Amino acid sequence: MLDKLERKFGRYAIKNLMRYIIVLYAIGFFLQLAMPEVYYTYFCLDARAILHGQVWRIFTFLLNSPNNNPIFVIFSLYLYYLLGNTLEQAWGAFRFNLYYLTGVLGTVLASICVYLITGLSGLFAYMDTYYINMSLFLAFATIMPDMQLLFMFIIPIRMKWLALLDVVFIGISFFQGTMATKVSIIVALANFLLYFLAFMRRRGFSPKQAHRKYTYKKASAAGAAKSPAGAGGAGRYPGGAHHRCAVCGRTELDDETLEFRYCSKCNGNYEYCQDHLFTHTHVK
Repeated sequence: MLDKLERKFGRYAIKNLMRYIIVLYAIGFFLQLAMPEVYYTYFCLDARAILHGQVWRIFTFLLNSPNNNPIFVIFSLYLYYLLGNTLEQAWGAFRFNLYYLTGVLGTVLASICVYLITGLSGLFAYMDTYYINMSLFLAFATIMPDMQLLFMFIIPIRMKWLALLDVVFIGISFFQGTMATKVSIIVALANFLLYFLAFMRRRGFSPKQAHRKYTYKKASAAGAAKSPAGAGGAGRYPGGAHHRCAVCGRTELDDETLEFRYCSKCNGNYEYCQDHLFTHTHVK
């Protein structure tokens, strides 16, 4: 289903989506510094207000900054940009768009459901993007479990251990939190689990392969920047293409909607378009 959706709607995907989200967070941070009450009065996720016509809150609740400390907000925004940008490079823009926006839509629908069941809304049933961002962290750690981050800028810790701490913290928040908190966590984790189950059921996909694709893209970009042609350097194939299907020979220059993947079952780095990824004969 994901492949069919991507072939049909992939051209409409927002590239560098996390960059725009970070801009919204930055605007929200300065807004809260200047006028702390404005966000909660007019922009936060309030199901009652949405059902009474204030539909802009479906989008404006993204203005909520992940941190109110001027020092730590810079670190937070950089971390979220790193997570989102890496996931987009590993999955492609369409799949990352779908993952993030599904989490946003799920949070909005959950807020409305909580309001209809309990009658609580606004600050009494507060929801934001906190657990959506937590799910980004889990997705990143699933793809790159051995990547290291410097805790307190000093201590190197692998992503898989940070992810375990993340899960423990989410579990504590679930049992101690309000109904709105519990629902937010369920929505975020359901989005993460469903998306990764869908990925794992696709033949030829594994987190290891996604990591390899990300590493290859990063190395290709670095090589292009150092090439004589300059920052936009020549590609690996004629015409400046960087991807080519090992079966049909098509590149991204032939069709900009084509998506290319490596096959983990082939011996060697063989790349295929979406039409031949699951139908080719594996190279042994």
